[in-house]
Amino acid sequence: MTPKNELLFLALGGSGEIGMNVNLYGTQGKWVMVDCGMTFGDPYYPGIELVLPDLEFIEDRVDDLLGIVLTHGHEDHIGALPYLAGDLGVPLYATPFTAGLITKKLEEAGLTEEIELNVIDNGDSFDLGPFGFRYIPLAHSILEGNALVIETEYGRVFHTGDWKLDEDPQTGTPTPAADLTAIGDEGVLALVCDSTNVFNEKASGSEGAVKEGLAKVIGEATGRVLVTTFASNAARLQTLGRIAKETGRKVCVAGRSLDRIIDTAQAVGYLKDFPPTVDFDEAMRVPPRELLIIATGGQGESRAALSRIAEDNHPLTLDSGDLVIFSSKQIPGNELAIGRVQNALAARQIPMITDRQAHVHVSGHPGRPELTDMYGWIRPEILVPVHGELRHMAEQARFGAAQGIPKTIVQQNGDVVRLAPDGPSVIGHERVGRLVLDGDTIIAADGEAMNERRRIAQRGIIAVTVALNGSDKLVGKPSFSMAGIPIEDEREEFIDDAVGAAADAARKGAKDPEKLREAIRLAVRRTATHWTGKKPVVNVSLMEV
Repeated sequence: MTPKNELLFLALGGSGEIGMNVNLYGTQGKWVMVDCGMTFGDPYYPGIELVLPDLEFIEDRVDDLLGIVLTHGHEDHIGALPYLAGDLGVPLYATPFTAGLITKKLEEAGLTEEIELNVIDNGDSFDLGPFGFRYIPLAHSILEGNALVIETEYGRVFHTGDWKLDEDPQTGTPTPAADLTAIGDEGVLALVCDSTNVFNEKASGSEGAVKEGLAKVIGEATGRVLVTTFASNAARLQTLGRIAKETGRKVCVAGRSLDRIIDTAQAVGYLKDFPPTVDFDEAMRVPPRELLIIATGGQGESRAALSRIAEDNHPLTLDSGDLVIFSSKQIPGNELAIGRVQNALAARQIPMITDRQAHVHVSGHPGRPELTDMYGWIRPEILVPVHGELRHMAEQARFGAAQGIPKTIVQQNGDVVRLAPDGPSVIGHERVGRLVLDGDTIIAADGEAMNERRRIAQRGIIAVTVALNGSDKLVGKPSFSMAGIPIEDEREEFIDDAVGAAADAARKGAKDPEKLREAIRLAVRRTATHWTGKKPVVNVSLMEV
């Protein structure tokens, strides 16, 4: 699959899912990658925190890959770089704030000397082989959210990245409507567009309006106030810093990711008026009415500051006279984790406010009114929905067609889409997949190690060791250990029964070691099934004595 005299699009992540965005554009024998993100583990991946895209397709064609262009600094767009960019060995391109976040990641991974990182000023342009790129600032829930205008001989692409419209963004200067209209006037072949909030009938709303809502709630509070928000949302941090000054509160920041965002933002010229912070010890000496805590953990992360504070396992403490504000939305899949934190707070009689009770959060993605505006400004020939589950992308394709876009296409990860000439059409499908970071090792998400772990998690495991003499006769009793088997009160009786079954199978003495091992395994598993109804993983070791 080498692009010829054509313009191709291929998503290796982020199409059919929210997160892990990786998009490839190909023309005249060359490829470029837009974003290289990751997502977080869930119960399907026991013991896993980070899930990465499988880049095998482009790794096999790395000589034709010109570079990786990053739209903004969210983890689902840059998070895989420390793990995968070194193997690709191509230069990275990002605007100053995003580059600052990437630099910290590369430093932690020891890759700063191996990977070339090019810093592109906001709104600037650069070329990569047959591609031209121009950054177009758009509002989002992080500093320097950008769309990309991608110029090729076969047409111009407007790749939105993550975006929204915001008349009062608090930080940064999004591209005005007139400039977006001018891009549309130049002619746009394809709009590759964020689908996250396509079902929302209302616009996402402004950070300025959130400032008013937060100021009211915090201003009325009589004790300590803890606000949890997405660490990357520097506009929200700006808002909270200003509210702290207006309400006479000192600021304490709890969470390393918040420290990293603030440091990086200030290093490139943002958050200059953010107030000086107090450490944990000083914070607890401040009168409650004079303290504002900004903490990580709004998604229920077990090791984050809010979870530890809720469990009274942190240097910062709260009591029933204090208030916790969730200035964030629930990411689908995190409901149970968030509920655990909120229940822990409720058990201590600490009141909470979410966006259901007050205007304390707005989304960073476009609702239908914003999509309508963007369609009208850009006026593409083709709409390619991305950044969404299949239902989001299919709905945006329907919505865009109803708004008058001539052509739409619903693609998924692995679909090779020809945008020009005579596009759009799916002309092939390439293998895509997921990798997981397990400790310090990257392995296949659907490989044997993860499959074994799922089986163990679901069924439990039994290990049996059988000693045999030189004539394959059983020596003593088999040794036995187990974990995760649903036996409590009758544990010893079960073990006696299982050991007896293993011994009987060993005495029958199949000569072939593999057949003997299998006979013992089946005998023990039958016993476990009889006792529990489960079919555990059974490992058998034969030892000659």
